[in-house]
Amino acid sequence: MTLSRRRTLALIGGGVILAATAGLGAVASRKPRTALLPWDNAGLGDDPRKRALSYALLAPNPHNRQPWLVDLRQPGEVTLFVDTAKLLPKTDPFNRQITIGLGCFLELMRMAASHDGQRVEITPFPDGFDDRALDARPVARATFAADPTVTPDPLFAHALDRRSTKEPYDLTRPLPADTLDQLAVVLHGRFGGTIDAAEVAAWRAFTHEALRIEIETPRTYKESVDLFRIGRAEVDANPDGIDFTGPLFETLG
Repeated sequence: MTLSRRRTLALIGGGVILAATAGLGAVASRKPRTALLPWDNAGLGDDPRKRALSYALLAPNPHNRQPWLVDLRQPGEVTLFVDTAKLLPKTDPFNRQITIGLGCFLELMRMAASHDGQRVEITPFPDGFDDRALDARPVARATFAADPTVTPDPLFAHALDRRSTKEPYDLTRPLPADTLDQLAVVLHGRFGGTIDAAEVAAWRAFTHEALRIEIETPRTYKESVDLFRIGRAEVDANPDGIDFTGPLFETLG
């Protein structure tokens, strides 16, 4: 069976990395099996870089394209490239969303490494960049070093609980006032948010309009539709893309 990038991370120079364990418990018979394997294999191996990467490849990314390539040939380093065959030229013409996904990959790698006693120094775009689009140059170079003083990232304890929620949100339940303050304590870099009702309403309207434009524009909607994976068999065969699973979708397969 050919392993897809959803289940593994291909390495430049040869080899693969399997992904991390998530304590999923029993998987319901109608859920995709092989597509969930990455969540059962993280943290394995002798190389701390590979252990960290086994979590990193579970990072959220646009349309679940998994657009990363990694070079481990230099000892103690991880060089990250974008797989230009995994870009979204219609829905993400400036590669903004892909870049955010690559940032999530790097952050999850750093978080995992911190729990392994590894300090990670990340240099973005070490060989320069084109501000119009991503290209074949490295997206980032990360240096790993054992450091007993490194502070484990407290958010890592929840990394494997992350899921893409496809259920309706309860819009009548307000976010507790101290939630943003709690997040600000553990997050790195700039962070912002609001629970102001008027501002929340404005952001909802903004995102609804953005979605409407994307759905009603044929070229952008087609790019998404081409990545729909409907039913367990299709998700297992193509574990990238946008999955639709469950009893209703199994009847459509």
